[in-house]
Amino acid sequence: MENKRTCLYDKHAALGALISPFGGFDMPIQYSNIVDEHNAVRQACGVFDVSHMGEVLVTGPDSEKFVNHIFTNDVTAAPDGKIYYGMMCHPTGGVVDDLLVYKMAHRRYFLVINASNIDKDVAWITEHAKDFDVTVEHQSDIYGEVAVQGPKSEDIIERVLGIPCKELVFYTCKELDYNGETIIISRTGYTGEDGFELYGSHAFTNEVWDKLLASGEVKPCGLGCRDTLRFEVGLPLYGDELTDEITPLEAGLGIFVKLEKDFIGKEALAAQKAEGLKRKIVGIELKDKAIPRHGYEVEADGKVVGVVTTGYNSISTGKSVCMAMVDIDYAKLDTEVAVRIRKKVFPGVVTKKRFYDKNYKK
Repeated sequence: MENKRTCLYDKHAALGALISPFGGFDMPIQYSNIVDEHNAVRQACGVFDVSHMGEVLVTGPDSEKFVNHIFTNDVTAAPDGKIYYGMMCHPTGGVVDDLLVYKMAHRRYFLVINASNIDKDVAWITEHAKDFDVTVEHQSDIYGEVAVQGPKSEDIIERVLGIPCKELVFYTCKELDYNGETIIISRTGYTGEDGFELYGSHAFTNEVWDKLLASGEVKPCGLGCRDTLRFEVGLPLYGDELTDEITPLEAGLGIFVKLEKDFIGKEALAAQKAEGLKRKIVGIELKDKAIPRHGYEVEADGKVVGVVTTGYNSISTGKSVCMAMVDIDYAKLDTEVAVRIRKKVFPGVVTKKRFYDKNYKK
């Protein structure tokens, strides 16, 4: 089956981007190089094509009740314009997907899901909607999306695009008219920096991309640095730190799991919390420059005690670090472990998963 392409694909090709498959799409991995793009976002402003993400609209009398039923976080009595991060879980507690829920208006919720899970998620949502008075609309093909990220993003969106966004606080959104079209702008992103995500038609997405690049103030960024950026600030990626088998509690995301309400997977997660975790995602810093990669084994006391989920030589800190799923006996901070990289073993120590501090605008 051929990969899909976003509405900006031709622009990426024209810029000479390195294109690679991701989540069923041909996506730009880098334009210049990952380090330059990463640093642009940390220090100034970068723009990402994230049109591969999926969008689902849930409306109707039971919409709040239904969203709460499939979502680990609690959207009860949410104000319009508020955004929530959380998970959809299997009855076993494993994660169907992590997602954002935008409370757009009374009885109107906009769900943003991962590209690689679109078909699975839409089927899951539709299946569980049968007992609720809701309408589920799959809108992934309607929307394009760009993420404008970095400390200069607010100024650039206001000045270059003429879109007012100053008043938005972190994890809020609004709809507004842009040349006769209703668009959505949210103060969100997955880089650990201040930033915004803009949703609109394919024509709008192309126009915004062109204006931002023409300004000369914004660097086009690929999914390569999107991964290094999210990783440094301890944000999970579905398929690495979250899977059908890994629960939100094991991933260290219990803050987004509201066990005081009912949702699919609650019983399994409540039991897991009561019994205590047997394994957990942690950070590990190596004492060497060797780079730990996804799938490499973590060892301690002469045995395998875990596996690396994501690893890099951190661009912002210069350290060789990784996130890894380890047995709970080895999950405490400062525990000495080692990572096997090919035939050699490199010593390291358990750290926090956040290797670099986030810089969100509060």
